Formats: sequence, C-alpha cells, structure tokens
Amino acid sequence: MDGREPADDATTPDAPDTDAAGTTATATRPPEGPYVVSPSVYKRLMSGLPGFCMALVASLALVGVVILITPRHNESAMPHADYSSDLAGLTAVAPYQVLAPQGLPQRWFATSTRLSGHGQGPISWHLGFSTPSKEYAALEESNETPDGAGHFIDRMTSQGHPDGTSQIAGATWDRRFRPDKKQRSLIHRFPGVTIILTGTASYEELGVLAAALKPQPKPSSAATPVG
Repeated sequence: MDGREPADDATTPDAPDTDAAGTTATATRPPEGPYVVSPSVYKRLMSGLPGFCMALVASLALVGVVILITPRHNESAMPHADYSSDLAGLTAVAPYQVLAPQGLPQRWFATSTRLSGHGQGPISWHLGFSTPSKEYAALEESNETPDGAGHFIDRMTSQGHPDGTSQIAGATWDRRFRPDKKQRSLIHRFPGVTIILTGTASYEELGVLAAALKPQPKPSSAATPVG
C-alpha cells in the first residue's frame, strides 16, 4: 500500500446535504390526496354552483319563451276564403262580363272576398290571395268610373305612378307602382269593366293571376242584387 486514501467510487451514494448548522436537509413534496379548504372557502364554492345552475335554467327558459312567442309564417294558420258564393252573386247581378281566376298554380290560395253594389250603381268585387312567395295579390273588379282623382284606379293603386306595361295573354296591362308601400298594380279596361291586380306581389306573380282570369257564364236564374 502506498499510504494514499482510495478514490471515491462512482457508485458510492451521495451524502445528504447539510446546512451550515450541520442539520441534514431533505426535499419536500406537496401532500398527496384531497385538499382541505377552510369552511368559508367551501361555502363560497358550494353556494356559487347552485346559483350558476339556476341562472342557466332561467336563461334556457327565457329562450324557449321567446321562440314560442316569435311569429312564424304558417300557411295553415292563415285564413282561407271560399269565394264561390260571392262569385255566383257577382255573375248574377253584374251588367258586364265577369272574370275570375281559374287553374291557378299550387300555393295560391284566397284569403279574403267581398262583393259590394246596390241598385243600379257600380258592382265591385274584391278577391285577395296569398302568393307562393308569401306576398299579397288582390283582384279588384268593378264597373265604377275608372279614371279621375279619387276614382277606382286611383283608390285601388294608392295613386301609384305609371311604370310601363306588361303583355299578358295577348293583352296590354298598364303598370303602376307605389314605392313607399311596395305596391305594384296591373290595370286593364275590358268592355264595361275595369280589372286591377294589385299588392306586394311582383309583376311576375300578378301576371300569373292575370293569365288565369277567365270569363264566367251567367247563371240560369237571376239573383237579387247585393246590398
């Protein structure tokens, strides 16, 4: 032996660290398992959760109510009018050739009808429709004086401005337009009667209604004039 101390073996475990006082220092780890919180923190945590749930339920309930009361366009809920009686009365009393729509495409349906007239005065018929595009189109038919301020055409078109013409089934129809009401009108003067097709429907849909107008035969027996 040469008297020298043997070198430390690489496999020799390291000695624990000691502080200046010679106390052995050990590494600390966070405690495992459930954490313990104070009663006040626990109360805040548990009282907030039910409040949140209640607010969520109330919000969902409010959304449901809004959905229920929001108006929706439902064709089955709209009024459907049977105008056969008014048409029969008109053909019986009108001193002119009555025209009425026949063979309109699907999704056209009548929503209103009104027949008016008395004695030897003008006889008028209003027939309203809902169109396939969910717009409104009305047939206004009368032997009332058509032209002049306050007369038939001015009233039915809401004093719409001239807007060109449309050629429909070989006939020329005058157009009128009232921009602020989005009201379009087609007008044609037949012998003894003026036909006006008017509403928020497009000129194309009004043209479909115009093309469907057909002469109606007189009934075999005369009816009493409408009052």
